[in-house]
Amino acid sequence: MESAWLGFTGRYGDEARRAAGHRRPRRRGARPPGPPAPGVPVGAPPAAWSSGLFDCFDDCGLCCVTYWCPCITFGKVAEIVDRGSTSCGTSGALYALLCSLTGCQWIYSCTYRSKMRAQYALPDAPCCDCCVHFCCEPCALVQQYKELKARGYDPEIGWHLNMERRAGAGAVNPPGVQEMGR
Repeated sequence: MESAWLGFTGRYGDEARRAAGHRRPRRRGARPPGPPAPGVPVGAPPAAWSSGLFDCFDDCGLCCVTYWCPCITFGKVAEIVDRGSTSCGTSGALYALLCSLTGCQWIYSCTYRSKMRAQYALPDAPCCDCCVHFCCEPCALVQQYKELKARGYDPEIGWHLNMERRAGAGAVNPPGVQEMGR
């Protein structure tokens, strides 16, 4: 990634700035990211998204649902990103309400992209979250949905059933009672 801040350019620009004693200015209002998701090491470099922004056409069914009724896909993504603190129905209904009243639902949905990027150390690519959701809302929602699937979540069943499945994956049920018969 090229950097032209204070004249330092190239791949090692950040290292050169630190060695020279320069610090990158912090953006106003920028909050430090929340705790990383389980399994993501602290301070890990950004990982790549599992699918591209325009790979939304790979899954025709998901693409159609998201294009015609994005509140459904958004609700499923929001429930997983919020770790079950909000339901799919609540998030989807709020999204639909914002869409019908203001047309600015993309502002609401871009906050969930930011949360997801912070949880999984994903890059701010191909551009900032608000631009991605403003210009390519359905593609962004499909990308987020596919990212959750790639990380082992099934957005179709919600947060709580995903946690039950994960808890049950390590446990082995004992065999049933066996009887001898003649």
